[in-house]
Amino acid sequence: MIISLPPGEFRAYLFDCDGTIADSMPLHYRAWKQALDEWDCAFPEDLFYAWGGRTVAGIIASLNQEQGLDMPVEVVAQRREALFRELLPQVTPVPGVLAHIDNACGRIPTAVVSGSTRDSVTASLSALGLSDRFDVLVCAGDYTRAKPDPEGFLKAAEHLGVAPRDCLVFEDTDLGIRAADAAGMASVRVPPPRRG
Repeated sequence: MIISLPPGEFRAYLFDCDGTIADSMPLHYRAWKQALDEWDCAFPEDLFYAWGGRTVAGIIASLNQEQGLDMPVEVVAQRREALFRELLPQVTPVPGVLAHIDNACGRIPTAVVSGSTRDSVTASLSALGLSDRFDVLVCAGDYTRAKPDPEGFLKAAEHLGVAPRDCLVFEDTDLGIRAADAAGMASVRVPPPRRG
């Protein structure tokens, strides 16, 4: 699968991680399901994908509110992360994105902008052998307002020393595309990998 880029001369590429670089969303869902089942918390798969781009803490807080639960956010987040780490050896790269990462490497600066924790992002990139390909990582905890707010993308552009208008964002979620638009950046929608 070739992912076509919009026209323009871009001076930096910004990549989301889960679902964009790493085909990790099914693994994340399995980890979420197991962690939340321990608290009798429902998390339908369609809602999980609809909430793509949100932070782990934000998802747990929303589930607590919607279902009248009092799950301890940090405990559930740590459990979900531990379960995800167990599944991580199964992660594969998203087809079509790797070619753009390879093409940019050493030619233009690159960053990862993710709603996941730094530990989770670095673990995914390490599992894929891509840890050395990115100049900057901007992860949950590095910014205060999650996607669709542009803060994460704007921080990455600032760290790279590239104007937002010269950045191209690779994203797989509506929230991420909206964040790129709000940042004044061009974007390319990464389609979900075909299953089966």
